[in-house]
Amino acid sequence: MTTTGSGTRQAALEAIAEVVAARQRFIVAAHVRPDGDSIGSQLALAFALRALGKQVRVISRDSTPQPLQAFPGVAEIEIRTDVDGEADTAFVLECSDLERTGLAGLERFFVVNIDHHPGNTSYGAVNWFDGSVAACGEMIFDVIERLSVPLCPEIAAHLYVAILTDTGSFHYSGISPRTFDICRRLVEAGVDPVTVARTVYDSNTVGRLRLTGIVMSTLEVDATGRRAVIHLDHDAARASGGTPDDTEGLANLPLTVPEIQAVAFFREADSGRLRVSFRSKGTVDVGAVASRLGGGGHKNAAGCTVAGTLDEVRSRVLPMLDEAIGQATV
Repeated sequence: MTTTGSGTRQAALEAIAEVVAARQRFIVAAHVRPDGDSIGSQLALAFALRALGKQVRVISRDSTPQPLQAFPGVAEIEIRTDVDGEADTAFVLECSDLERTGLAGLERFFVVNIDHHPGNTSYGAVNWFDGSVAACGEMIFDVIERLSVPLCPEIAAHLYVAILTDTGSFHYSGISPRTFDICRRLVEAGVDPVTVARTVYDSNTVGRLRLTGIVMSTLEVDATGRRAVIHLDHDAARASGGTPDDTEGLANLPLTVPEIQAVAFFREADSGRLRVSFRSKGTVDVGAVASRLGGGGHKNAAGCTVAGTLDEVRSRVLPMLDEAIGQATV
């Protein structure tokens, strides 16, 4: 078994290339509640492996958000809770541990773990963690380049979706000159940035518009003007005619107010739990807050699931968020 740690990019790429060269049947998985980075990274890697003549299954516990369903290969993703059959290798992307996939059975395989989120437990036979990149899509770009697979329009589109969405349309920290250099390469390979952005962000339904109004009507801003809170319960969600996918991106809206530095979005999940999405600006580290609550993510975009009523969860979470705001440099 080969293990590489953070800071060993070239060694990781060599180890991954050796795995791909020696093996034929692959599974590509990522985290529950997939987003643009996980879907884009999975499918870009799958297209690349197939270009090398490999057999590939892309598996997800949850379905793809509606705006991303227009992209090539999404319809072939298997939606299931376990992984059956045989494979030589499982690529697991964007997961700090195997439980994050929501899939049973992955531990049976030779696992290649590729991730950029803090807290990765190095659970694979091959592990590549790089917390400096803006999106997992940047890492998959490197893998595809190392495998000498040309950037066809399908691969390029998925990598661009990965980077566009995980940077919050280039709003979040972690963006580097190399991020834009990769995007330049993707555009040269056939990506139309305008078409991709409109597909991802301008695919609203009437239900989403109503849901947006309901959520924004709950907006609370604290006395400092720096922290905002919004929430959504099951009854309100049903009344809007929206879907869980329609809440994607709503936590970002309060950040359009210049003074607001951080947002907590509370949504009813199941079994007496709430899903909490955090968004922030600048040096406000909401990733650290989510990590303290058993979740994770990036410095400016993170989330967790917490047991309790709305009032109970708020009373536990908001002091932590206020502390993170207070510790940030202005």
